[in-house]
Amino acid sequence: MYTIGDYLLDRLASVGVTELFGVPGDFNLKFLDHVVDHATVRWVGNSNELNAGYAADGYARLRGIGAFLTTFGVGELSATNALAGSFAEHVPVIHIVGAPRKELQASRAKIHHTLGDGDIGKFYRIDREISCIAEDLNAMTARAQIDNLIVQVLFQRKPGVIHLAADVAETPTEPPTGPLPLIEQHDSEAAARDFERDLRAFLPGRTLAVLADVLVHRFGAQDRLADFLEKTKVPVATLSWGKTVVNEEETNFAGIYAGAASYESCRHTIEDATALVTLGVDFTDNITAGFTTKIEQSHQIDVRRDTAFIGKNAYTPLSMHRAIHILEKVITDLKPEYMPTGAPEAEAVADSAQLTQSQLWCALSEALTPGNLVLAEQGTSFFGLAAHHFPSDTVFIGQPMWGSIGYTLPATLGAALAEPRRRPVLLIGDGSAQLTIQEIGQLIRERIPAVILLVNNDGYSVERAIHGEDQYYNDIPAWNWSKALDFFGAGDFGLTLKAETLDELGAAFEKTKAHPGLVFLEVRTGKKDYPKQLVRVAEALAAK
Repeated sequence: MYTIGDYLLDRLASVGVTELFGVPGDFNLKFLDHVVDHATVRWVGNSNELNAGYAADGYARLRGIGAFLTTFGVGELSATNALAGSFAEHVPVIHIVGAPRKELQASRAKIHHTLGDGDIGKFYRIDREISCIAEDLNAMTARAQIDNLIVQVLFQRKPGVIHLAADVAETPTEPPTGPLPLIEQHDSEAAARDFERDLRAFLPGRTLAVLADVLVHRFGAQDRLADFLEKTKVPVATLSWGKTVVNEEETNFAGIYAGAASYESCRHTIEDATALVTLGVDFTDNITAGFTTKIEQSHQIDVRRDTAFIGKNAYTPLSMHRAIHILEKVITDLKPEYMPTGAPEAEAVADSAQLTQSQLWCALSEALTPGNLVLAEQGTSFFGLAAHHFPSDTVFIGQPMWGSIGYTLPATLGAALAEPRRRPVLLIGDGSAQLTIQEIGQLIRERIPAVILLVNNDGYSVERAIHGEDQYYNDIPAWNWSKALDFFGAGDFGLTLKAETLDELGAAFEKTKAHPGLVFLEVRTGKKDYPKQLVRVAEALAAK
């Protein structure tokens, strides 16, 4: 019997979902039978619902959409933090919630996993606050609801939530009769014409540079941007949120812009440009050292998803793709003067018997190879790597907007399954890892050849750098990390290494390259040793 549950799975498969993350629960078990039997969508269980949401988020960042399944109430709320992160960071994830049967919901009975007050819709109302769309499926309209939700999630690049009651999931229906009617963004020819005309009047006599960020990737314009940069060779920087959205090995790459925490050459390229093109840029406190940017709106050409601005003048509807095309055409015709990019500033690395943060991140950036998938936890790992150049064809994932510690470990599972050709390199601190360490078990079960570099610096060092350097609340329990892979059953698939000096780190990298499976590398650094970028950010924040 073909059911509404089957219809949902077929529609997910049609947009590229081949893995469904989640945790079984009594309200979703029968639907899970259909998942197990599905020809395309495969079940990937997780250790808990929060990790399932993180895994789906990591998956969606590479695959373009992800999905996970929980049970109603307890499982649903456990995943709320992950869903909120997907909303904050523009990640299209679908959360399917297995709900009680409709007649049970209508009875207002004291059903388990509810608050016992008969209000069955409370959790659904919470979901609506952290998603672009939520649907409580009705058997009569479920097909249209499913189609509309997937279309909106893909278009808005935000999460959506489906409440799938057990009886609705089992209701017979017909398979899809055609492809999803995806939304196509249309441009105004008048807006395009006016933007080109005013751009030609604006650029002469000005010096040009480009600042790109994560929304270029989220809205599917990364290839268009790469082509534009290849043809024009205009100087370009990114914010740390959008790291690797452009090829950092190109000669016109100016570095990572971080407001007052930027290296001087990059700051000069961006802030002193009298014609600065900002593409898909959202300035947040974490990536601008507390909003310490010095960019004048009168010098700015700001390109967003459906609107472009020259100074205060808006041109809409105008897609990012079309605006970049017009920029390329006008720049090619006018050949404006470019800002200098300056020589890359090498971070000074002092000799030390004990491995330092500076040594660690310089050595790691040099050890990365094209094709790596790098995930950096929001802490010393993110700030340590942000200013270092990566090889071409490298994907970088961080979560600087939402900043939920522990995110990257489960996200590594999802991202690795989304693009199996890339070897994941996870960089995470000891404090963050203690939140989501359980997902190592799933990495082993799925045979993910990840490299987990765990920075053991005795606690929450990123918090120490901000406040309370010697306070007890920034201390954590000391775990014996050398036993982690054995505890989770890695066997011969796993390799455990440890490095406390630069020489030991180099030797560990060589062993890592030779091992085809999962590597857990514990790296010891000083308790009060902070990455230079984190120090610059903390100083900029303190000066405000």
